[in-house]
Amino acid sequence: MDENEARERILSAAEDLYYRKGYAAVGMDELRAAAGVSLRRLYALYPSKNEIVSAVLERKHGEWESSLSGAVVAAGADPRDRLLAVYGYLEDWFCTDDFRGCAFINAFGELGGTHPEVARIVRDHKASFQRSMAQLVEDAGGSEALAAQLSILAEGAQSTAAISGDPHAAVQARSAAEVLITASLA
Repeated sequence: MDENEARERILSAAEDLYYRKGYAAVGMDELRAAAGVSLRRLYALYPSKNEIVSAVLERKHGEWESSLSGAVVAAGADPRDRLLAVYGYLEDWFCTDDFRGCAFINAFGELGGTHPEVARIVRDHKASFQRSMAQLVEDAGGSEALAAQLSILAEGAQSTAAISGDPHAAVQARSAAEVLITASLA
């Protein structure tokens, strides 16, 4: 197995384990076993657990942006439809069997207070989402205030769906978004 394959196996296993069990609950030996690499190889590629957590979050950020962008583009050219596609994307995600909330919120809750790099990555991710929403709102002719409100609805839906186990939080957020968009763009 070459270095790229070993990194991929480690990050895939870490992403799965951290998301299912939590960041603090997963030790390096469990990660090594799940990735199918030696402990020596694991530490050669990632000298600390913090480096693995950071790499997993950076990877998740890229996946999130790509998937969300794909959902927005698939919604077509109408700016309103593109805005509402964000909530459709959330609903699809919330309905997956393995949904356990936002990996970034989870990481911040567990590690943000003690790991500044994790806090930075999470803040950067959330700021990037807010910029994406702001661009979609601007394309629709809306205000910065509307962008902030729609972002908060999406973030709240993620937390609510994770805690309640109810994917309908996305439907409720979408309904509220429709009201806000209609009122703002009228």
